[in-house]
Amino acid sequence: MKKILILILFAMAVASFFYFDLGSQLTLANLKEQQAAFDEQYRAAPFLIIAIFFLVYVVTTAASLPGALILTLAAGALFGVVVGTIIVSFASSIGATIAFLSSRYLFRDAVKTRFGDRLKAIDRGVEKDGPFYLLTLRLVPVFPFFLINLLMGLTAIKARTFYIVSQIGMLLGTLVYVNAGTQLANIDEVSDIGSPGLLLSFAALGVTPWIGKWIVARIKRRKVYAGYSKPKKYDRNLVVIGAGAAGLVSSYIAATVKAKVTLVEAGEMGGDCLNYGCVPSKALIKSAKVAQQMRQADAYGLQKTDPQYSFKAVMQRIHNVIADIAPHDSVERYTDLGVDVVKGYAKIIDPWTVEIKRNDGETQRLTTRSIIVATGGAPFVPPLPGLDAVGYVTSDTLWEEFAKLDDIPKRMIILGGGPIGCELSQAFARLGAEVTQVEREDRLLGREDEDVSALAQAAQEGSGVIVRTGHDAVRCEVVDGEKRLIVSADGKEQAIAFDALVIAVGRSARLSGFGLEELGIETGRTIVTDDLLATSYPNIFAAGDVAGPYQFTHVASHQAWYASVNALFGKFKTFKADYRVIPWTTFIDPEIARVGLNEQEAKEQDIAHEVTTYQMHELDRAIAESATQGFVKVLTPPGKDRILGVTIVGDHAGELLAEYVLAMKYKLGLNKILGTIHTYPTMAEANKYAAGEWKRAHAPEGLLRWVERYHSWMRG
Repeated sequence: MKKILILILFAMAVASFFYFDLGSQLTLANLKEQQAAFDEQYRAAPFLIIAIFFLVYVVTTAASLPGALILTLAAGALFGVVVGTIIVSFASSIGATIAFLSSRYLFRDAVKTRFGDRLKAIDRGVEKDGPFYLLTLRLVPVFPFFLINLLMGLTAIKARTFYIVSQIGMLLGTLVYVNAGTQLANIDEVSDIGSPGLLLSFAALGVTPWIGKWIVARIKRRKVYAGYSKPKKYDRNLVVIGAGAAGLVSSYIAATVKAKVTLVEAGEMGGDCLNYGCVPSKALIKSAKVAQQMRQADAYGLQKTDPQYSFKAVMQRIHNVIADIAPHDSVERYTDLGVDVVKGYAKIIDPWTVEIKRNDGETQRLTTRSIIVATGGAPFVPPLPGLDAVGYVTSDTLWEEFAKLDDIPKRMIILGGGPIGCELSQAFARLGAEVTQVEREDRLLGREDEDVSALAQAAQEGSGVIVRTGHDAVRCEVVDGEKRLIVSADGKEQAIAFDALVIAVGRSARLSGFGLEELGIETGRTIVTDDLLATSYPNIFAAGDVAGPYQFTHVASHQAWYASVNALFGKFKTFKADYRVIPWTTFIDPEIARVGLNEQEAKEQDIAHEVTTYQMHELDRAIAESATQGFVKVLTPPGKDRILGVTIVGDHAGELLAEYVLAMKYKLGLNKILGTIHTYPTMAEANKYAAGEWKRAHAPEGLLRWVERYHSWMRG
């Protein structure tokens, strides 16, 4: 009601302005006619006239009414340059700030509700460079100031910042027009003041902040490199440290564009994903799924059986899979592509020098124009008392350690309720281990919606996993030769016995030993980079898990393009890393795949949304395959088919998600998906039917009633 009242008052003020033709008073001719009378009144009561004039100027500016330019000239004619400039400078800034605050109060919530995701991106830019851009606009009077006031009110820039920058930015323009007002008798048209030459000068002035920003950047750059001697010639265009996904793609791109590139890797080519993560875990999951299908064969009309298998053979198959894929990431392949691959440990000595302690015992130094740090991540091991005494494996080390075993550990604890913990827990349980999954939070997969977490827990328990959420690991101990994990829940401690403890509570970036500390490169949980993926040294970049914010192989590859292109061609063109459409999948059974927002995030970010859900148990192919668990959930803005985010739970959810990733990337809505032919019967039809559910919910009921009447009329 307050907002409505303010809008009514504002509308009445604008209507009164035009109804009483107040604009006719704010003309150059009227100002010249009334100048003598103004002068006389000012001499009689200077403070009163200043107060009245100040108030009129503030109201005019705050209400975004025309006439501010004439009032500025009047200030010069009536008060002179010094007093007139002071009055107009403060009155215009105060009025602009009132307009700014009014716009924020009246419209920001509505705009945020309708365009929340876009506004959030704008707010991030304003938070970083808002004062800079506002100053540029204020220095160029070509831009309507009233429009700047209203639009800036929709952003998150602070009111104090807006006022200060406005006061500074408008000062020179104010001075020019106030000074012109002192020569009022010589002005016949406003265009005499706002000549093309003057406006061009203001436009040139608007470039000043950009020049200043460039100068500051140059100064910072010189300061960063102070104390280092830049080589006159370089051995390489690019040195890449780490041969995981980010490092491989970076060096591949560099070689493709004929740059001289060296890729340094101390361990196995392919990094964590090939050797310890994505590939071995998916091989394990497949074996476990086959075992589960054998137990549930009666669901398909077959004789069910308890699978008999060799755990050593299962682990050997995993290593065979790694070996089959390894040639794709091998030294030989990348050497053939034109990459100089060096096996050894790399350390950045200075911004242009990398020292490599080669595995063959030699030490090599290379100078390079640019460096990409792609050292990946490692499992985080919590500081649990007694952990070393009981022994443990991580999601990295279990593949080698378990390969030594003849049989699967009978009792296993998986510590962690995230994607890795869930995948390993379900797989080992399906292979016959007694698995207890411990998670300190109150549900599994805490980043997902609650209904997704509930379905994931049901899937885990259905596979035989004992799920203990809300349980905090306290310590480890050995009692009478038995290993135990002590957990706490609701203030009570309890012991869980185990034969093998798997730590899967997350991963941390590899930051030590590469020279980052010595160079003073800022790090937190990851290496701190800008939008270009550059560190505090503009020629040193980071990509992959070591850079964050996501720890996915496909994101590492995605970042590698930006890092390598910016490193090689940044002098001509740079590209900001784009994280707007990032998909991911948790490979439990049924799979959980997501891109964009889910309900939980949309509510946290106060983004208006609708939810459309299609249940897999309604899909013909899912019914035929007895794979009816799950759903497709799509978030859209109210009344629009634009896709804000999608969560899919079900068989092959990771593959089904690709259609939505493409749609979001290229701004295709649900209507486009609905209008696309999908093969029958396939799981992919779930995407089309989800779009159909949205369409049915937004059917034009009014029009359909008229259509119904038409058909009735046609029947006679």
